[in-house]
Amino acid sequence: MNHSFDAIVVGAGQAGPSLATRLAGAGWKVAMVERHLFGGTCVNNGCTPTKAMVASAHAAHLARRGADFGVTAGPVSVDLHAVKARKDKIVANSHNSVEKWVRTTKNCTVFTGTAAFESPTAMRVGDDRLEAPKIFLNVGARPTTPKMPGVDSVPFVTSTTILDLEELPEHLIVIGAGYVGLEFAQMFHRFGSQVTVVDKSDRLAPHEDEDASKVIREVFDSEGIAVRINANCIHLERGGSNVAVGLECSEGAPRIAGTHILLAVGRTPNTGDLNLPAAGIAPDSHGFIPVDDQLQTRVPGIFAIGDCNGRGAFTHTSYNDYEIVADNLLDRASRRVSDRIPAHALYIDPPLARIGMSETEVRTAGKPALVGFRAMTRVSRAIEKGETFGYIKVLVDKESQQILGATVFGTGGDEAIHCILTAMYARQPASLLTHSVHIHPTVAELIPTTFEDLKPLQ
Repeated sequence: MNHSFDAIVVGAGQAGPSLATRLAGAGWKVAMVERHLFGGTCVNNGCTPTKAMVASAHAAHLARRGADFGVTAGPVSVDLHAVKARKDKIVANSHNSVEKWVRTTKNCTVFTGTAAFESPTAMRVGDDRLEAPKIFLNVGARPTTPKMPGVDSVPFVTSTTILDLEELPEHLIVIGAGYVGLEFAQMFHRFGSQVTVVDKSDRLAPHEDEDASKVIREVFDSEGIAVRINANCIHLERGGSNVAVGLECSEGAPRIAGTHILLAVGRTPNTGDLNLPAAGIAPDSHGFIPVDDQLQTRVPGIFAIGDCNGRGAFTHTSYNDYEIVADNLLDRASRRVSDRIPAHALYIDPPLARIGMSETEVRTAGKPALVGFRAMTRVSRAIEKGETFGYIKVLVDKESQQILGATVFGTGGDEAIHCILTAMYARQPASLLTHSVHIHPTVAELIPTTFEDLKPLQ
């Protein structure tokens, strides 16, 4: 059947449903296409399920530390089946809520299936042919499966399939020391698994500053998580009823045996089945769809939003993509991707949150800068909670006094950092925070103190 719409939105991830319903609310006739579960990665196999499981792991960790707080407790064990059931309930409530919202929106028609271009203004979904002058691609990304010997014959899990485990791995080998790998490594170790993290880089979280990597290593060492860095995974193999990873390394054993392997080596955009050439669109070498500063592709009327455009890999950037596109189309705004300030968090415990420029980026840019630093061992709230790993670090332009960036690595850091982020969006100088009075006792109250103690970045 042929159908005509004002807009087609492909993918019900973080940006798609909000865009579809807002356009529909403005009187547009909208087609929403989703082939599986509403909510995308965040709701189904990203933020929502993993943070639910991180909470379970944190509860187990605190229970084991009871004596540190004067609390007597017996042996702690984790029922992974119960952890999964709790997680599944939270996830189901989330994606069912999103689906109900979209399906009950006036002017919005939902199609189930995989959409593929037939022309720049037409897509096919099964037996249905949809036409519209505006098409928005919100197809997301999936875990990358690297090309290496053994990957086709040796069982492994990804950040998606590991969420379905109901029995605890005896020994989990995590390939990749980025954000995903580190979160799962700590989580499953706290559940009770032996865990080994392997990465070809010379430190954990190689995209963060070196001082952050050092603290992460201290946290992992303190919990008994094994780490192999400077070790390139070159093949997977079976070892009897178990599995093993072959390494290319200058130190340590060239083989690690375990019961489960988690491949956490990046994500691949879900653009391969869109038939992009029929629309006149060429993805980049990694499969991402190039867009301009307002998220439009080289083909007028076709936009790529969310993870598939390579302009951000987070839920908050995907949602901001929706806001940029909708405001520009409906309110004649002039919002741009380049207006947003980079911000992200690593949800190990304690969490690491970073905004703006890192120290490494400031040094590379050659900016005359000031730096303020305060260890969490000097933050009363962290001491009182018995969680003193980490630090607060702020970077300020020496000449303009504008805030360049900040890291809050420690308990509550993912929340506390937002007062700095707000000041940056308001383009306020560092003195705004220097003169602010924050609530005691909190982690955030030490942010003004950190800004008061700025020194030249050497």
